[in-house]
Amino acid sequence: MTFKDNLLEGKVALVTGGLSGIGAAIANQLAQLGAKTVAAGLSLPDGAPDTLNARIGQRELDVRSADDVAATLKTFDRLDFVVNCAGVISRIEEHRLDVFERVMDINLNGTMRVCAGAREMLKASSGCIVNTASMLSFFGGGLVPAYSASKGAIAQLTKSLAIAYAADGIRVNAIAPGWIATPLTQALQDDDGRSQAILDRTPMHRWGQPEEVAQVAAFLCTPAASFMTGAIVPVDGGYLVA
Repeated sequence: MTFKDNLLEGKVALVTGGLSGIGAAIANQLAQLGAKTVAAGLSLPDGAPDTLNARIGQRELDVRSADDVAATLKTFDRLDFVVNCAGVISRIEEHRLDVFERVMDINLNGTMRVCAGAREMLKASSGCIVNTASMLSFFGGGLVPAYSASKGAIAQLTKSLAIAYAADGIRVNAIAPGWIATPLTQALQDDDGRSQAILDRTPMHRWGQPEEVAQVAAFLCTPAASFMTGAIVPVDGGYLVA
């Protein structure tokens, strides 16, 4: 019953960072369950993504802009689910202060801009938020200080907003993906040595797929998760516990 096709019929969802990778998979999953879904993100260089279900609306959104976030939210008459997937990683360049600030602004501040902007609509619908944390919410990353710091902060933001928004009837949880095969991790997948090290540490001994993360994100939006808030849910093939 958790994943019957019409479970979320009549509900409305916004997925930021929803034009590719994990975000697109989540948008597809919510749409499959019947939710009217909008995937928002920066335009892709080769045009509209072919990975999105044709029923999903698409909107350009830069989460660094408060005005852009507000304009996007004004296009909704109601909103039941917000999934924050907008994020970037710049690896070793993140040791430069300007790059560090940009990554933090997108990953952390962008998430907060969307959460704060959507609060009143989510209150009206007793809706929920799903943020995107990471394995690097738990571990440090020497090459990615900004990404690690932002994802650690996302975990704490999720817990804090879960407390702050509970009186409004809004649940706030986060997924923490492990090593998932997306364009964001393509360089690591292509590096035989690095990929093998990841597989050796992962008890399930494979890369995860975006759809596997999407199913957990969708679960957090369903009535089956009605007593869950403030949770950071690893979707990592056991990497965190190994």
